[in-house]
Amino acid sequence: MKGAVWASLAARNPAIRFLDVNLRGAGQVIFQDNPLSGALFLAAITVGSLRADAPEVIAGAVAGLVVSTLTALLLRADRDSLGQGVFGFNGVLVGVAAATFLESSAAMWLLTLVGAAASTVVMLAVSKALEAWKLPALTFPFVLTTWLVLLAAYAFEAVTIGPMAPPALVESAAAHPATGDVDLLPALLKAPAQVFLIDDSAAGVLVLLGLAVGALPAAAAAALGSAAALAVALALGTDPTATSAGLYGFSPVLTAVAVGCVFRKPSWRVAAYALFATVLTVIVQAALNTGLSPAGIPALTMPFVLVTWLFLLGDRETE
Repeated sequence: MKGAVWASLAARNPAIRFLDVNLRGAGQVIFQDNPLSGALFLAAITVGSLRADAPEVIAGAVAGLVVSTLTALLLRADRDSLGQGVFGFNGVLVGVAAATFLESSAAMWLLTLVGAAASTVVMLAVSKALEAWKLPALTFPFVLTTWLVLLAAYAFEAVTIGPMAPPALVESAAAHPATGDVDLLPALLKAPAQVFLIDDSAAGVLVLLGLAVGALPAAAAAALGSAAALAVALALGTDPTATSAGLYGFSPVLTAVAVGCVFRKPSWRVAAYALFATVLTVIVQAALNTGLSPAGIPALTMPFVLVTWLFLLGDRETE
């Protein structure tokens, strides 16, 4: 009933409709076409950014969300897709990433706004290019746009690189083994939050709650995906600090939700397939972390994108 009242208000009031589209855009980061899910995801970013004394992160998220949505309106994007928030979620992530990896300044905010607008153009282009394979764009527009923004930042004197690993030659982890224990529960909860680049357990709880509000199977898939990724990371001996922060879990969480219940109807067979995809995502995460280290940019959600595309293409008979 409450959802029907909100939908009715959004249909009659342009301001509420714009708010609804933006909240759905935030929800679509993890496939939720639900304004309440989006509100909870934004709450997670807010909690995480304020607890880390980084209010620019939530500001970047909101700015990226609004700019990418407005860009879609100006470009007269498909109305149904626009109403579902499809053109907002990449902008949210671009805004969060820019505010996370670059020091706050006028130049950083200029890059953020341009990047958020560009993510919509990339979304339109990539979606059209993938039509032949019937594949979704996923977060690839966010990844491509953010990679270009971060690489460009190295060339701009007006932009200061923040907490991003500098370019470095590839080294074997065995040559310099990391030490320390992994805090299991925080690692499990931080993985869903790290989808939004937030290193906070409470934010992870809000993300899972947002998923549960939108679709219980998605929340279950995210929780199980986080657990599976943590088990694989521990078994393979990843860096304890990175593992505790959920950095080997956020892409597997997205893969588990996408392959396990969004693009396939849940079943035991699909669950096993999604588990395999989730395990592989951890390995692809490590591979991209290594491969991108000379460029000095993070893998972001590219492991999720690659694995999900491959697993959707490789399982056509279940469509």
